[in-house]
Amino acid sequence: MNTKKLMNKKRYMLSGFLFALFLLTIPILGSAQSYMTESGHVEFDSSVPLHSFTGVSDHLVGKITLQDSIADFYVDINTLKTGIGKRDNDMMRTLEAHKYPFAEFYGKIVSDLKPITAQPKEVTVEGEFTVHGVSKQTTITGTLKKVPEGIHVEASWTLNMKDYNIKPPGILFYRVSEKIDVSIAATLIPN
Repeated sequence: MNTKKLMNKKRYMLSGFLFALFLLTIPILGSAQSYMTESGHVEFDSSVPLHSFTGVSDHLVGKITLQDSIADFYVDINTLKTGIGKRDNDMMRTLEAHKYPFAEFYGKIVSDLKPITAQPKEVTVEGEFTVHGVSKQTTITGTLKKVPEGIHVEASWTLNMKDYNIKPPGILFYRVSEKIDVSIAATLIPN
């Protein structure tokens, strides 16, 4: 074999090897079995007559395991802030945060997960939402989408405080609405 053909063959083999190595370094969504975050965002919206307010935390911890379709998210209640210290203190007292410091959802994704692409895919998760020491079966609809870091999840649902033995706080005739809108957003990275 002449030298030019031999060099071309070696170059071809080297470029093939480098291409295969490059493919192995690309994270493939299906290859990772679980994704996790410790800095997800959670919000709740509530209201009293003529006024509404939002509580937020960027300390949502969550994990999604694709192999068994498990979703587990929780937040330390003490990290929720509304922007007004007295209201935050009242909220902690109402939720008995010293006794029940976490709100958690643990469930199973019942929708088909494949394929997850860059377009948001609607998914349904069935499981238990626990707050104030009470767990209730809950179905939540949200979206999953592939992002460069891993997967991004968004979901929202409404809870009724009475279902969780939470007495809506209030002054005189004004009470906080029993219905609370909850939403989460988080980017989970391969674990």
